[in-house]
Amino acid sequence: MSRRTRKTAPAPGAARPTVTVCRGCCCGTPAKVPHLDHEAQLTDLRTQLAGVAMVRRTDCLDACERANVIVIQPSAEGRKAGGRPVWLGQVNDPGAAADITAWVKNGGPGLAEAPDILDLYTFSPSRRVRHELDS
Repeated sequence: MSRRTRKTAPAPGAARPTVTVCRGCCCGTPAKVPHLDHEAQLTDLRTQLAGVAMVRRTDCLDACERANVIVIQPSAEGRKAGGRPVWLGQVNDPGAAADITAWVKNGGPGLAEAPDILDLYTFSPSRRVRHELDS
């Protein structure tokens, strides 16, 4: 994870970070994570990050044992600064989603330091899974 701080705001129209929220077979289902309002979490991310990041829903990121999974991909500027996608698992409480939102609003990977608490959620998926998301 990048530990750089943001220097300037991205130019208007610049590529934004992408937040990919898994809502497939395990993530996003009450059977796997019963105490979370999955749709409310997704709606809140979309609302809070409107105009800041693209928030997209995907069927399965193939890391079901870590439900709910969210991947933060850097903006073009963040990637140039060394940022790489950050995989977060077990994002099952509003506080974690709020920390993700704050980080992305500050620039996300490569441009802003992630809140330390997100280290508890960070994991490395298999190379095959990472390749499929980047494709």
